[in-house]
Amino acid sequence: MGQSIEAMRRDISTLRTGRATPALVEDLLVDYYGSPTPLKQIASISAPDARAIMVQPWDRQALRDIERGLTQSEMGFNPSNDGNVITVPIPPLTQERRREMVRLLKRKAEDSKVAVRNVRREGVDSLRKMERGKSISQDENRRSQDSLQKTTDTHIKAIDDVAATKEAEIMEV
Repeated sequence: MGQSIEAMRRDISTLRTGRATPALVEDLLVDYYGSPTPLKQIASISAPDARAIMVQPWDRQALRDIERGLTQSEMGFNPSNDGNVITVPIPPLTQERRREMVRLLKRKAEDSKVAVRNVRREGVDSLRKMERGKSISQDENRRSQDSLQKTTDTHIKAIDDVAATKEAEIMEV
């Protein structure tokens, strides 16, 4: 269940909030010598201010490939290349784009909740098998299921909290 929350945190870190962060582009796949490679493996990425990301490749031959990968990404970037460094200006989000990001965030949060519920279902199934196999008593099964439900509720509340924090960050103008 904890892994579902961590996966969601990693996943939503790539959602734009109007501020430039290296997390926006670090997992972007770039065609580097014929193989898709995450940008963070072929360049150093920094955010010198809130409106731009700087990408400095370790191999200058990769400049064009990185620029092409940034342009073709679904994030709508328009990078500029000065021969050594690629600067990616982050335009401010429109209200419509913010709402679209929030919808995407809610979808990802719901997927994480489903993953947590699947873990709970697997746990309940294994408890029932143990009860049928006489490994545990009925009372122990009920107590364990109640404990599992409380753990599930705690993790779902954590997912809601993470989503609410990110939503506030996205909607902040």
